[in-house]
Amino acid sequence: MVVMGVSGSGKSTVGSALAQRLCVPFVDADSLHPPAKVAKMTAGQPLDDEDRRPWLERVGEWLADHRDGGVASCSALRRAYRDQLRAHCPRVVFLHLRGSPRLIGERLASRPDHFMPPALLRSQFDALEPLGDDEFGVTVDIGQGVGAIVDTFLTGSAITRDACGDES
Repeated sequence: MVVMGVSGSGKSTVGSALAQRLCVPFVDADSLHPPAKVAKMTAGQPLDDEDRRPWLERVGEWLADHRDGGVASCSALRRAYRDQLRAHCPRVVFLHLRGSPRLIGERLASRPDHFMPPALLRSQFDALEPLGDDEFGVTVDIGQGVGAIVDTFLTGSAITRDACGDES
C-alpha cells in the first residue's frame, strides 16, 4: 500500500498508523531520498522527473520486497510515478490524502524541522494528478482523525486483516 499526497497531507502519520493496524512494515519514502535531493528541496528547489526517477525505483523495490504486506508513504503525485511503482508491485493499492492548500499550508508552517519548505507546496499541487478511475485506490479527505482515515481506507479498499493475523 502507498499513502500518497502532497507534502504536509499526513502521509507519514497515516501510513504509520495503517501499518500498525495491519501489523506490517512501514517505510517513509522520504528516507529513501539521496542527501543531494533532500538538500535541493531544502534549498527551495522542486525535484524534476529525473530527480524522482531513481527515488521512485527505490520505493518500488521496497514495495516489491514487501508485496505480501507493507505500507509506504510516498507523494506519488503523478500517474506516471504511480505507474513506475506499479511496475515493481502491480497490485499496489493507493490511499490518496486530499486536503485544501490552506489547511496543508498551515500544517507545513507548523513543521519547521522538515526539509520540505512551505514555498514548494504550490509546485506539489500543480503536479498532483488525482487517482484515475482505473487505479486501485481510495481518496480520503484529511479533515478527519487518523483513525477515521485508516477506517475509511480499509473499508473502501476491501483490505482486511484480523488483529495482526492473515489477510482475509
